[in-house]
Amino acid sequence: MTSNRNTQFQLLWDHFGPEGYELTPELMFAPPRRWRFDFAYLPARVAIEIEGVVWFGGAKSRHQTARGVTNDCEKYNAAIELGWRVLRYTQQDLDKRPIEVIEQIERVLEGETQ
Repeated sequence: MTSNRNTQFQLLWDHFGPEGYELTPELMFAPPRRWRFDFAYLPARVAIEIEGVVWFGGAKSRHQTARGVTNDCEKYNAAIELGWRVLRYTQQDLDKRPIEVIEQIERVLEGETQ
């Protein structure tokens, strides 16, 4: 199921992302587990997660519960063990610094460091 934040990210990527880097949405990366990355670039094994955290008010995300945080830790640690690099962003990142998010992902995909 695609969230509004994932749709927002996809639009940002389509408009501002570098050419030649097609992201795969909702990639299941550790069968038989049902874990999925929001987006992934397979050739570089880079995953992008748009976290569903709510900072002030609104509906509580499962990411904010103890169980949710524990499950996310298990998922991200398994991803790293499998050779993935995981970049995590929040809705606030997409709203307040979208270009910096895209530029950071581009640097990682191109193997650049600061």
